[in-house]
Order: sequence, then structure tokens, then C-alpha cells
Amino acid sequence: SVRRFVDAEIVPHIEEWEEKGELPRSLFRKAGELGYLGIRYPEEYGGGEADFFSTMVVCEELGRSRSLGVANSLMSHAEMSAHFINVHATPEQKEAYLRPAIAGEKILSLGITEPNAGSDVASIETTATRDGDHYVINGSKMFITNGSFSDTIVLAARTGKSGRHRDISVFLFDTTTPNFSAARLKKIGHHMSGTSALSFEDCRIPADRLLGEEGRGFYAIMNTFQTERLVVSAYGLGAAEKVYEDALQYARDRIAFGRPISKFQVIAHKLADMAIELEASRQLMYHAAWLYQEGKEYRKEVAMIKVHAARVSHWLADTALQIHGGYGYMVEYPVSRVYLDTRGGSIGGGSSEIQKEIIAKLLGL
Repeated sequence: SVRRFVDAEIVPHIEEWEEKGELPRSLFRKAGELGYLGIRYPEEYGGGEADFFSTMVVCEELGRSRSLGVANSLMSHAEMSAHFINVHATPEQKEAYLRPAIAGEKILSLGITEPNAGSDVASIETTATRDGDHYVINGSKMFITNGSFSDTIVLAARTGKSGRHRDISVFLFDTTTPNFSAARLKKIGHHMSGTSALSFEDCRIPADRLLGEEGRGFYAIMNTFQTERLVVSAYGLGAAEKVYEDALQYARDRIAFGRPISKFQVIAHKLADMAIELEASRQLMYHAAWLYQEGKEYRKEVAMIKVHAARVSHWLADTALQIHGGYGYMVEYPVSRVYLDTRGGSIGGGSSEIQKEIIAKLLGL
């Protein structure tokens, strides 16, 4: 079902959306109508109540579109921002924000990263100061997916001064709020995901936009990151699988020195290595997803697949590009886009360096 959706509604339009720099709202509505934006959320808010492996299927298939910008945008909305609302919102907040997000009518973004605070979430500087029945937001965010066209930001801000991580809270911030602005950023990949720098200058929001408990946002954010790392790994490997298939077909069709280049041992072994790495990565990813779904200890395996999937997906794209030769270096060949898109895998969603620190700590080092 998802593959048909990708082939019919996404692949024919990728170049147009890449040029525009963001996805059309109609794509979110179509994905919502088919149930892909709330596949594991409660039925009472329009969700499908499926298991986490259904989410993994959606992510892998979106990756197979050969555009991680599409996958990143849709899943930042559905599996990062909406997940946070599903876990921490009140019934009233879910009715107002989760239901339209699942339907694709309200587009979400996750506002955590700042110019001076990426993986170090405890160092964010954006503030939310209580003023009667409102909070006043001041500060900035950086590298925010969907930031240029989202309706609501799941926003992290500092609400106190007692400690680095104990002061952080999370809010539902409507982008129609006065004194808010967004400026789209130019990147080497993920062109259509609307990545933006956000600015907040004395932005007043109602106090009932607080998500969860005041001062407990840091811990909620850390838990949400686990889902993000699995999602990013899944659509990265989905893209890698597709360009591997492209390289395999190209090697069978491309004739050099009187025979298909797949008949040369050096190419055949490259393709064999790609198949090995892809399968091994997929199994680690499914294992981490199973641990997550079953409520077992999963942090180490999630960090491992985040590092490994980022490395393998980019290596697969690089190797596929090499097999394509000069054609792979041309922008009209999708492998060149996947090569650039997958380079962000070791940076976004928690850098590989941070994941290795987590692994080392969990190993008792």
C-alpha cells in the first residue's frame, strides 16, 4: 500500500518539490487519508493503533522514493512531533492538535535544536517566561525540519534557572503567533524538507499550551529521540536498498569491453558487499525496533543502529554512484540525490559521535 502511494503520489513530483524547497500540503492530506500519519496512534483520534513495525514499513518505503527530504518531512511530522503529543498531551490538546495532525490537516515540526545547542539539549537558551495566563517565548531555533511551512511547533524552551536540564519545558506553539518568523535554509541535501531558522520575539502563547509537566521536558525529549533514531535509520536504509537495486540493474544493462559490467569480478563483489551490509543492517534495525516495541532495554541497540545505518546507507549510495560511473555524477540520476541526502544521516537526529558516547556509557566505559 505504501509503495503504491510512493510510486503514484511522490516519485513523479520529486524534482518539482526539490526545486520549491518544501512539500505541498496536499501530500500530507493524502498521507493522512491513507492512515500513514497516525498508523500507531489511538483510534479515538483517527489513528490505526498498529504496532511499531508498521511504522518501520512506512519509513522504509518512503525512503525508497529516493528522496530523504520527503521521508524526513513526513516522519518529522508523524513520528517525532506527533509522537510527542500522543505521549504527553492532555485529551483536550490531543483533540486540538493530534487529530488534525493524523489527518494531515495540521502540519507539525519539532523545535529543539538551536544555533548554540544541537545534541547538547540541556544548553538550549530559548526562554518561556510565565506572565499570568500566558508564556512569553524569546529565542531562536536552527535546522528545524518543516519549519518554513508547519502550523504548530512542538517547542522546547527554558522555564527556570535552577539547573541545565531541570528547567526545560515543551509547548505547543502555533506559527500564527505574532512576532514569530521562519527563514528557510539552503542545504546540500534534503532540499524539500523546509529546514529553517526560527525566531521568537516576545511571542505570547496561552499557558494551556504547555505539554506535560513544567520543567520535565528534557526527559520527555530524550525518550522521543529514541523513536527518531529508529525512524531515521529505517528511511535511510530504505533509500539505500533502492539505489542498490538501481546499481544492480545498471550493472546488468551497462556493456563495457563486450559484456555487462556485472560480469566483472570487481563489480560483482561490490554488489555482493552491498547486499551483505544491507541485510545485516536491516536485521540490527528490526532487532532494535523489536526491543523498543516490547518495552525491553533498547537504548544501546537504538544508538548502534543509528550509527550503523547512517554509515552504511551513505556507503551504499557512494558505491552505487561509483558503479553508475559518469552517469551517477549527473543530477538527473537519483543516486546522486541519495548520495547527498544520506550524508546527513550521521549528523541529524543525534550525531554519530553522540551515539557512540551513549553506547560507551551503556557498556560501562
